[in-house]
Amino acid sequence: MATHTRRASVLLLSGVAAAAFALTGCGQAGSSGTEAPATASGAGCAPVAGDQLVVLADDKHLQNADNVIAVANAKRSTPALLAAVDKVGAALDTPKLIALNKAVEVERKTSEVAAQEFAAQAGLATGLSGGSGPVVVGAANFPESKTLAELYKIALNAAGFQATVQVSGNRELYEAALEKGELTVFPEYAATLTEFLNQKQNGKDAAPKASGDVTATVAALKELATKAGLTVGAPSAAADQNAYAVTKAFADQHQLKTLSDFAAKCSGQASVLAGPPECPQRAFCQPGLEKTYGITFGSFQQADTGGPQTKTAVTTGKATLGMVFSSDGSLTTN
Repeated sequence: MATHTRRASVLLLSGVAAAAFALTGCGQAGSSGTEAPATASGAGCAPVAGDQLVVLADDKHLQNADNVIAVANAKRSTPALLAAVDKVGAALDTPKLIALNKAVEVERKTSEVAAQEFAAQAGLATGLSGGSGPVVVGAANFPESKTLAELYKIALNAAGFQATVQVSGNRELYEAALEKGELTVFPEYAATLTEFLNQKQNGKDAAPKASGDVTATVAALKELATKAGLTVGAPSAAADQNAYAVTKAFADQHQLKTLSDFAAKCSGQASVLAGPPECPQRAFCQPGLEKTYGITFGSFQQADTGGPQTKTAVTTGKATLGMVFSSDGSLTTN
């Protein structure tokens, strides 16, 4: 499955500032009511071609906190189960998630093999106990979710459970299966699940409860999950969310690590943003970069949602900054 489409089902409801704002390309055209950003000021920075892309840290939390988090059926959850899946989460961060995705999507290993190799290196099969009986780990139908589910299976089996992985359909189906106990536990994303449950329980026009603050987002998620008969684990440092990338050559040339660095050095006429067609009107895309960071651009390169068009625009020197996904296996750790 292509990198830019693998997260579409996962991130559909994440980052909702209004119900229409979605992290999979910032929503439907013309639906946000946001205004076009102001005309670029400053010199900006011309694109620099290169074959490696690095993400600039979202240090002011423009994007919602879509950290990996385990969700389980409350009646079937036990301390031993949560300890096992939380050990997986604690062993991961976003660079390690990128490496796992690279192993599957670039190196063409299976999710099972990639998980086994990571688990051996991270010691996931040690120090766990107290489990017994069958456990069904759910996975969405894209590589990252399958790999996370395989990691859960390894840790759960090490704790004494008899764990199997079952690939499910969309969130509407697998969340209902979790509530019924047909699935025991699932690797989820904090902000996305928060807004899914929020809108399910409070209506499509419910005020958003997810934010860029992972602590506040998880607190809201726990309350919503309890009402649904679910329980959640501890959030991982690993996150899969909208992100913005430049070439490594560009980052090295301008000494950039964060979006604040980009704002200080590269806001202005020479800078070119690449992203989906809706980006210039969406709160988590170009207007958000301007409002949160003060970044303006001289022009916009229409491409796709974190996929090959956007990445090619950046690597070939047609765009300075491109919208990607933070755990994309093609990225290089900065």
